[in-house]
Amino acid sequence: MKRKIDVTDYANDIIKAMCPGILLTTKAGDQVNSMVIGWGTLGRVWEKPVFIAYVRDRRYTREMLDRNPEFTVNVPLGAFDKHAFSVCGTKSGRDMDKIAAAGFTLEEPEIISVPGIREFPLTLECRLLYREEQTSARLGADIRKKFYSVETDDHICFYGEIVEAYIIEDEKG
Repeated sequence: MKRKIDVTDYANDIIKAMCPGILLTTKAGDQVNSMVIGWGTLGRVWEKPVFIAYVRDRRYTREMLDRNPEFTVNVPLGAFDKHAFSVCGTKSGRDMDKIAAAGFTLEEPEIISVPGIREFPLTLECRLLYREEQTSARLGADIRKKFYSVETDDHICFYGEIVEAYIIEDEKG
Protein backbone atom coordinates (compact mmCIF):
# COMPACT_ATOMS: atom_id res chain seq x y z
CA MET A 1 0.00 0.00 0.00
CA LYS A 2 1.20 3.50 -0.78
CA ARG A 3 0.21 6.56 1.20
CA LYS A 4 0.44 9.64 -1.02
CA ILE A 5 2.28 12.58 0.52
CA ASP A 6 2.97 16.22 -0.15
CA VAL A 7 6.74 16.23 -0.64
CA THR A 8 7.07 19.61 1.08
CA ASP A 9 5.80 18.03 4.32
CA TYR A 10 8.82 15.67 4.21
CA ALA A 11 11.46 18.06 2.87
CA ASN A 12 13.41 18.16 6.14
CA ASP A 13 13.35 14.37 6.44
CA ILE A 14 14.69 13.99 2.91
CA ILE A 15 17.43 16.59 3.34
CA LYS A 16 18.54 15.15 6.71
CA ALA A 17 18.63 11.61 5.31
CA MET A 18 21.09 12.64 2.56
CA CYS A 19 23.81 12.50 5.17
CA PRO A 20 24.70 9.59 5.40
CA GLY A 21 22.83 9.00 2.12
CA ILE A 22 19.69 8.00 0.30
CA LEU A 23 19.15 5.86 -2.80
CA LEU A 24 18.65 6.83 -6.40
CA THR A 25 17.11 3.98 -8.39
CA THR A 26 17.11 3.60 -12.17
CA LYS A 27 15.75 1.07 -14.62
CA ALA A 28 16.77 0.33 -18.19
CA GLY A 29 15.23 -2.65 -19.92
CA ASP A 30 14.70 -5.30 -17.26
CA GLN A 31 17.62 -4.17 -15.08
CA VAL A 32 17.02 -2.13 -11.93
CA ASN A 33 19.96 -0.48 -10.19
CA SER A 34 20.31 1.63 -7.04
CA MET A 35 23.17 3.82 -5.90
CA VAL A 36 23.75 5.81 -2.74
CA ILE A 37 23.67 9.57 -3.15
CA GLY A 38 24.65 12.13 -0.56
CA TRP A 39 24.22 15.17 -2.75
CA GLY A 40 20.85 16.36 -3.90
CA THR A 41 18.58 19.36 -4.01
CA LEU A 42 14.86 19.47 -3.38
CA GLY A 43 12.89 22.47 -4.57
CA ARG A 44 10.94 24.15 -7.35
CA VAL A 45 12.23 24.96 -10.82
CA TRP A 46 10.11 26.04 -13.79
CA GLU A 47 7.04 25.97 -11.50
CA LYS A 48 7.54 22.24 -10.91
CA PRO A 49 8.60 20.30 -7.82
CA VAL A 50 12.05 18.84 -8.50
CA PHE A 51 14.74 16.66 -7.06
CA ILE A 52 18.17 17.39 -8.50
CA ALA A 53 20.54 14.43 -8.26
CA TYR A 54 24.28 14.69 -8.78
CA VAL A 55 25.72 11.62 -10.51
CA ARG A 56 29.34 11.25 -11.55
CA ASP A 57 29.74 10.91 -15.29
CA ARG A 58 31.52 7.55 -15.06
CA ARG A 59 28.81 5.86 -12.98
CA TYR A 60 26.65 3.06 -14.33
CA THR A 61 23.63 4.99 -13.02
CA ARG A 62 24.44 7.76 -15.51
CA GLU A 63 24.44 5.21 -18.34
CA MET A 64 21.06 3.92 -17.19
CA LEU A 65 19.64 7.45 -16.99
CA ASP A 66 20.81 8.02 -20.56
CA ARG A 67 18.75 4.98 -21.61
CA ASN A 68 15.67 5.76 -19.48
CA PRO A 69 15.26 9.34 -18.18
CA GLU A 70 13.28 8.38 -15.07
CA PHE A 71 14.36 7.61 -11.52
CA THR A 72 13.09 7.15 -8.02
CA VAL A 73 14.57 8.68 -4.90
CA ASN A 74 14.29 6.25 -1.99
CA VAL A 75 14.59 7.51 1.57
CA PRO A 76 14.79 5.38 4.71
CA LEU A 77 12.40 6.11 7.56
CA GLY A 78 13.86 4.79 10.77
CA ALA A 79 16.36 1.94 10.99
CA PHE A 80 17.53 0.16 7.86
CA ASP A 81 19.94 -2.63 6.90
CA LYS A 82 23.40 -1.05 6.69
CA HIS A 83 24.72 -4.01 4.65
CA ALA A 84 22.21 -3.29 1.89
CA PHE A 85 23.23 0.35 1.99
CA SER A 86 26.91 -0.54 1.69
CA VAL A 87 26.25 -2.77 -1.35
CA CYS A 88 24.63 0.14 -3.17
CA GLY A 89 27.36 2.53 -2.08
CA THR A 90 30.44 0.48 -2.95
CA LYS A 91 29.54 -1.87 -5.82
CA SER A 92 28.69 -1.26 -9.47
CA GLY A 93 25.55 -2.44 -11.21
CA ARG A 94 27.75 -3.13 -14.24
CA ASP A 95 29.22 -6.08 -12.33
CA MET A 96 26.33 -7.39 -10.26
CA ASP A 97 22.64 -7.27 -9.45
CA LYS A 98 22.76 -4.85 -6.53
CA ILE A 99 19.02 -5.13 -5.88
CA ALA A 100 19.33 -8.89 -5.24
CA ALA A 101 22.59 -8.52 -3.30
CA ALA A 102 21.05 -5.86 -1.07
CA GLY A 103 17.95 -7.99 -0.46
CA PHE A 104 15.59 -5.24 -1.61
CA THR A 105 11.91 -5.72 -2.33
CA LEU A 106 10.83 -3.74 -5.38
CA GLU A 107 7.53 -1.90 -5.31
CA GLU A 108 5.58 -1.20 -8.50
CA PRO A 109 5.66 2.49 -9.43
CA GLU A 110 2.55 4.63 -9.81
CA ILE A 111 3.46 6.75 -12.85
CA ILE A 112 6.98 6.11 -14.15
CA SER A 113 8.72 2.85 -15.07
CA VAL A 114 11.20 2.76 -12.17
CA PRO A 115 10.14 0.89 -9.02
CA GLY A 116 10.40 2.00 -5.43
CA ILE A 117 12.17 0.05 -2.69
CA ARG A 118 10.05 -1.19 0.20
CA GLU A 119 12.99 -1.01 2.64
CA PHE A 120 13.49 2.70 1.82
CA PRO A 121 9.80 3.63 1.87
CA LEU A 122 9.68 7.39 1.28
CA THR A 123 9.61 7.45 -2.53
CA LEU A 124 9.78 10.24 -5.08
CA GLU A 125 9.02 9.25 -8.67
CA CYS A 126 10.92 11.58 -10.98
CA ARG A 127 10.94 12.21 -14.71
CA LEU A 128 13.95 14.00 -16.18
CA LEU A 129 13.37 17.63 -17.14
CA TYR A 130 16.95 18.70 -17.76
CA ARG A 131 20.53 17.60 -17.31
CA GLU A 132 23.54 19.82 -16.82
CA GLU A 133 27.15 18.73 -16.99
CA GLN A 134 29.33 20.31 -14.34
CA THR A 135 32.94 21.23 -14.86
CA SER A 136 35.01 20.86 -11.71
CA ALA A 137 37.61 23.26 -13.15
CA ARG A 138 35.11 26.07 -12.45
CA LEU A 139 34.98 25.22 -8.74
CA GLY A 140 37.18 26.65 -6.03
CA ALA A 141 40.47 24.84 -5.40
CA ASP A 142 39.34 23.69 -1.92
CA ILE A 143 36.24 21.95 -3.34
CA ARG A 144 38.17 20.42 -6.25
CA LYS A 145 40.81 19.04 -3.89
CA LYS A 146 38.25 17.55 -1.49
CA PHE A 147 35.70 16.10 -3.94
CA TYR A 148 37.39 15.60 -7.32
CA SER A 149 40.39 13.30 -7.42
CA VAL A 150 40.81 13.53 -11.19
CA GLU A 151 39.68 16.13 -13.71
CA THR A 152 37.45 13.66 -15.56
CA ASP A 153 35.42 12.83 -12.46
CA ASP A 154 32.80 15.55 -12.88
CA HIS A 155 29.12 15.30 -11.99
CA ILE A 156 26.03 15.61 -14.10
CA CYS A 157 23.04 17.27 -12.47
CA PHE A 158 19.80 15.46 -13.28
CA TYR A 159 16.75 17.65 -12.71
CA GLY A 160 13.87 15.29 -12.09
CA GLU A 161 10.31 16.55 -11.91
CA ILE A 162 8.65 14.87 -8.94
CA VAL A 163 5.55 13.39 -10.57
CA GLU A 164 4.48 11.29 -7.56
CA ALA A 165 5.44 11.07 -3.88
CA TYR A 166 4.39 8.43 -1.36
CA ILE A 167 5.39 6.25 1.55
CA ILE A 168 5.29 2.50 0.99
CA GLU A 169 3.47 0.94 3.93
CA ASP A 170 2.49 -2.54 5.04
CA GLU A 171 -0.98 -3.58 3.95
CA LYS A 172 -2.18 -2.95 7.51
CA GLY A 173 -1.15 0.72 7.11
